[in-house]
Amino acid sequence: MTLPAVAQNARAQEICYKHSDPERSVRMSQRPPFRRVARVEEIPEGAVKHVIVHDKPMALCRVEGSFYAVNAVCPHMGGPLASGKLEGCVLACPWHGWTFDVRTGLADHPGGHSISAYEVRVEGEDVLVGWLTRPSS
Repeated sequence: MTLPAVAQNARAQEICYKHSDPERSVRMSQRPPFRRVARVEEIPEGAVKHVIVHDKPMALCRVEGSFYAVNAVCPHMGGPLASGKLEGCVLACPWHGWTFDVRTGLADHPGGHSISAYEVRVEGEDVLVGWLTRPSS
């Protein structure tokens, strides 16, 4: 990405981040588009798949027929969460066992740091990941 360029229109100023790939340039007032990351049949129940969306590593999980995406880097020591064990809605880091609820990204252990959770939707047989969800406590 290049530095922000200020674009003026009749109503207000907006900051626009330009990228060498025009499809990846976004206005701050817009959310980045959803990106296709997998087909439904590629991710069996209880599985975790490492995906990259919007230049961010994510762990895409399937729990009880629903899909969830969270940051794939454990905040403890950078462990690879996409290689962790998924039990129900709880994903455990393979390095030191820190656990997170994949539905919210919230830590499933006392005093832990949470991870980012992302919007996921299914269109036909495609699984798409969008931008950050708002955490619910």
